[in-house]
Amino acid sequence: MFSTDDTIVAIATPPGRGGIGVVRISGSNARAICSRLLERDALEPRRATFTRARDADGVPIDHVVATLFSAPASYTGQDVIEISAHGSPVLLTTIVRAALAAGARHADPGEFTLRAFLNGRLTLAQAEAVADLVDASTTAQARAAFDQLDGTLTEAIGRIDRELLDLTARLEASLDFPDEGYHFITAEETGAAIKGVLNSVDALLGDAARGRPVREGRQAVICGRPNSGKSSLFNNLLGFERAIVTPDPGTTRDPVAETTAISGVAVRLVDTAGLRAAPDEAETEGVRRARRAMDSADVVVLILDRSRALEDEDRGLISRSATRPRVVVANKRDLPPAWSLEEAGVPAIELSLVTRGGLEEVRRAIGEAILDCDECHEVPAVTNVRHVALLERARESLSRAQDRAAMGAPEEIVLVDLSDARGALEEITGARTSEDVLKHIFATFCVGK
Repeated sequence: MFSTDDTIVAIATPPGRGGIGVVRISGSNARAICSRLLERDALEPRRATFTRARDADGVPIDHVVATLFSAPASYTGQDVIEISAHGSPVLLTTIVRAALAAGARHADPGEFTLRAFLNGRLTLAQAEAVADLVDASTTAQARAAFDQLDGTLTEAIGRIDRELLDLTARLEASLDFPDEGYHFITAEETGAAIKGVLNSVDALLGDAARGRPVREGRQAVICGRPNSGKSSLFNNLLGFERAIVTPDPGTTRDPVAETTAISGVAVRLVDTAGLRAAPDEAETEGVRRARRAMDSADVVVLILDRSRALEDEDRGLISRSATRPRVVVANKRDLPPAWSLEEAGVPAIELSLVTRGGLEEVRRAIGEAILDCDECHEVPAVTNVRHVALLERARESLSRAQDRAAMGAPEEIVLVDLSDARGALEEITGARTSEDVLKHIFATFCVGK
């Protein structure tokens, strides 16, 4: 079982040099340990105190600002002291060693947040949101993580669980008086109540379909004929020169990939070989890989050269990409057009990579293709794969309970399925979670958080 009796210490800021580095200490002996680390040992709660830090031998090593957060009103629910020193790895490591010498233990990954969970400061869903917030690489990821940290998912699960608890209580009350024939809820009322809970779970699962792209990102494949501007568009969307651009057709052979943020979502952009009848074996393989990438893309960005007449290859690409979410780009609008937009037969965005006119419209269209345009500004309630699996498990149990209630099954049979559903929901918030699951979750955290 996890121990929360000892006092832990770790550097809470990223590795490397910086203006400030923070050492965090948490536990019942935090104050006593800091009295040996700091020249000013009497710290007032929630008041920053300027003092000097000492090493394990008591030698002053740096001017620091120390702040005490008293239990239980702290991040971990224990006494927490944060020491802000100059951001030298040598200084921060020396402070940690002094704390270890004074009786602290080095914190494991995520142990501060684990203690926050074990002490009731956070639910498990909120604790996982802390890691997501630290790992966020786009604004949408950060917004979704903060929303979950703020308790949106916890509140939604709580509402569902309260409905299940009320239904369970009424069914159990009927079981308590079998001889008297009391029924505190009819079969029809049971079915209606289960249906209401199912609708709430389905709403969260529907939200998860939008939440997973925010968390995991999506792939957008840029394809088209040679020299249509694929690599130039790729570089412009990234904001730096990643792919080689030359006037010679067939320059790109292997797909080139890089991740960027579009509409707040992590998007893996893929630049592919120009699609044509290739003159050699190497380019033929590149074309094959390009077609495979195109067929598996979350979004196809089809780029057409407006300065050259549409050919069979162009029309073939328009047809092939029709089954996938796509953005069609009519490039080289700075040159005299060789065809009208109506001839393409699909809506297209006019673009000039020389003047960059239309580039932001292309970027916005890719974002809208990845996240449905009506929902791309909403914060999803569910982004975690573990939460999705548990919601699906709860839904299966509720569906069984609904079917059995409809067939007139005894209350105790329906109660078994309702208990399974509640168990799955409680695993999301951490009300019922095994130690192995907790170890797995918190092992992914950074040390110091």
